[in-house]
Amino acid sequence: MLAATAISQSATDPLSGLVLRDVPRPEPRPGWSRVRVEASSLNMHDLWTLRGVGHPADRLPIVLGCDAAGYDDDGNPVIVHPVIGDPDAGGGDETLDPNRALLSERHDGTFAEYLVVPTRNLVPKPAWLSFDEAACLPVAWTTAYRMLFTQARTRAGDRVLVQGAGGGVASAAIRLAVAAGAVVYATSRSETKRAEALSWGARAALPTGERLPERVDVVIETVGEATWSHSLKSLRPGGTVVVAGATSGANPPADLSRIFYLQQRVLGSTGCTRAELVAMLRMLEATGVRPVIDRVLSLSGIHKGFQLMIDGELTGKLVIHPPAPRQ
Repeated sequence: MLAATAISQSATDPLSGLVLRDVPRPEPRPGWSRVRVEASSLNMHDLWTLRGVGHPADRLPIVLGCDAAGYDDDGNPVIVHPVIGDPDAGGGDETLDPNRALLSERHDGTFAEYLVVPTRNLVPKPAWLSFDEAACLPVAWTTAYRMLFTQARTRAGDRVLVQGAGGGVASAAIRLAVAAGAVVYATSRSETKRAEALSWGARAALPTGERLPERVDVVIETVGEATWSHSLKSLRPGGTVVVAGATSGANPPADLSRIFYLQQRVLGSTGCTRAELVAMLRMLEATGVRPVIDRVLSLSGIHKGFQLMIDGELTGKLVIHPPAPRQ
């Protein structure tokens, strides 16, 4: 079967390590199931792997991709929950299992015609959700859902700042927070992406670093160094910053005096549980909210897709279609 595989890593030329090649079709072991992939989508996690960030070189080669929707071997339409872990080892939360792994970290990922995962990781795909929409959800949308509702406990009427509008997690956070009745502010360097944020229901969209009309209860932070100071200054006393990424750098000045004096909370967030994915699906059905899809490419065009991500040209998710399985 055809798969997009990381064979090497480079901080300066990440796409040099990405190759399309034939690999053996995977066979499920006991307790695992095989999925014929109908759609997948790009995530920053895939790019970090190619850059050698957070992924040891001795785990290469590995098929990339964290998101997938498709059919199991019985023909059931499914969404793949991407966190492979033991809930019991995480106190009921598989994201807290010390040995948990995201697809493509220790197990071949979703940029292929087929993949295998623990049967527990399969969630029935609702008929009201297309395969392309479903493929956008497992990483970016569930990350945003957990940040907003599990970690920050966002409620109707809360004021929420989403930094870096346009990215997969940020665009999901804007739409989910608006659907939950929050007042949403968004930032971006791009005028086009600020306009998109307004069309998704944000009350205001400002250039990165610009002062907000009011302080907020919650900040959704995935940018890191470039926005960290602004995030803390925009937060009310006792408010919460939830961090799930640091695309511009992971070590900004901490500003601890501000954090303790204003009793601000800083919470980390990684991935989601299967139960949170199911809960988010219920929310999408109730509200009519759907993922923002920038464009769809075939698996053969995946290098172009990654370059668009590197260049910051995407607003929302980029969906990948593998070729039809060969007999």
